[in-house]
Amino acid sequence: MAQAVDPRQPGLVIELGPGTGPVTKALIERGVPPDRLVLVEYDGAFCRLLAQRFPGVRLIQGDAYRLSETLAQLSGQPIKAIVSSLPLLNQPSPRRSELLADAFSMMDPRGVFVQFTYGVVSPMPRKISGLRVSAEAGAPVWLNLPPARVWIYRLASSGGASPKRRFLRRAERAANEWTKRAEAAARALKEGQARLGAEARACAKDMIEEARRSKALTRLRDRMTRN
Repeated sequence: MAQAVDPRQPGLVIELGPGTGPVTKALIERGVPPDRLVLVEYDGAFCRLLAQRFPGVRLIQGDAYRLSETLAQLSGQPIKAIVSSLPLLNQPSPRRSELLADAFSMMDPRGVFVQFTYGVVSPMPRKISGLRVSAEAGAPVWLNLPPARVWIYRLASSGGASPKRRFLRRAERAANEWTKRAEAAARALKEGQARLGAEARACAKDMIEEARRSKALTRLRDRMTRN
């Protein structure tokens, strides 16, 4: 992720969802000066930890999915890259599109948006709010558990797409559709499992109550027989 950022280019580097700071550390080792790093973190405990680990960086506690509002204090300052560790696949597609559109509206036209994902296809759409975006995928990192992949997004040129690129886009659209269907099936399966679990618990409770009543009746019959 850090290799996608050129430290020689002027401008700020925004990191979304830094967590405990592994990507922050890599960016600084790459040569990005701490005073040009802006970390956007939602969790207060992580913010305190990041402040201790990386003195000199700028920390903003806020919602990365409301990027324009969260980064309002940076208005007018050039941004050359946004590096994201957000779990995008947990969010609906329109919210991801809005995030990417906001990101490019705030960056230099040559800016890059860097994202890692555990998914097999691009976690971001190619066409958003009238913008055309090019996407470049790195090789899967098999040593990461689970295996991950880094995607780099840029504003695309206005030239027409080649047949090969059109074929790749169609293939990606098909893969995205398959992924959506798989995610919907997984949600339905999870909901079904939860429903069956609730029914099984209710049935078990009824059986326990029935066993208790049966045991009480047996004791009553024994007492009556003895009397």
